[in-house]
Amino acid sequence: MILNNFISGKKIMKFIFKLLVIISLYIFSTSFAFSEDFFNGLPALNVISNGDKTEYSLPLQILILMTAITILPSLVLGMTSFTRVIIVMSILRQALGTQQTPPNQVLIAISLFITFFVMAPTFNKIYDNSVTPYVNKEMSAQEAVSSASDNMKKFMVKNTRKNDLIMFSDLAGDQVKYDNPEDIPFRVALPAFMTSELKTAFQIGFLLFLPFLVIDMVIASILMSLGMMMLSPMLIALPFKLLLFVLVDGWSMTIGSLISTFSVG
Repeated sequence: MILNNFISGKKIMKFIFKLLVIISLYIFSTSFAFSEDFFNGLPALNVISNGDKTEYSLPLQILILMTAITILPSLVLGMTSFTRVIIVMSILRQALGTQQTPPNQVLIAISLFITFFVMAPTFNKIYDNSVTPYVNKEMSAQEAVSSASDNMKKFMVKNTRKNDLIMFSDLAGDQVKYDNPEDIPFRVALPAFMTSELKTAFQIGFLLFLPFLVIDMVIASILMSLGMMMLSPMLIALPFKLLLFVLVDGWSMTIGSLISTFSVG
């Protein structure tokens, strides 16, 4: 009985699958016949060209905006100072040995607001040179996006090592020497910037790790000389590392030094 029900159910599924395939083929085969009428029936998604300017309908603008919001986290990670800051903060927490203190939410919040502080001059230029003219209808959407991308590209190129730019330029097959930052394509500037940021972040993290590593080694040597093999050196070293970090005003020193490593002129 169960086997018969299983076989009949399998036949029904095959029939439904074949029916869906037939309907899909029919739709795609006749799509060219009614595509024009179909899109004419969607007046909300219109693109109107008036000379040199292109106007988008409000629903289409909302659709573009929602699409841009979905890729905004990737842009924040890849085109701003966020990557360097969050990596340095994570390495600092690991060097202190405080496990989940500060928690991830606090580290992300600190890194995000430091990113806004570092990127403020670039964001102000984008707002003044791209957003405001576009809102006042003095600039088309394409011109606004191009102007904003040029400002972001200037920031990325200023904070990217020349060797990384040359490497990605060679990998892309570009034999042209770039005279201005605006001439560098995004496919070269963006990966070069992220690679340079990773290298810089790990260099800063290494320098932060050294003093805490010395404290760990001293505590471990003292415990071993006293014969306290079963006592965890990290448990004893943690108060001393926190004391040292507080006495030298570690958070202000770390954040101030980290911000000074960026070129935002």
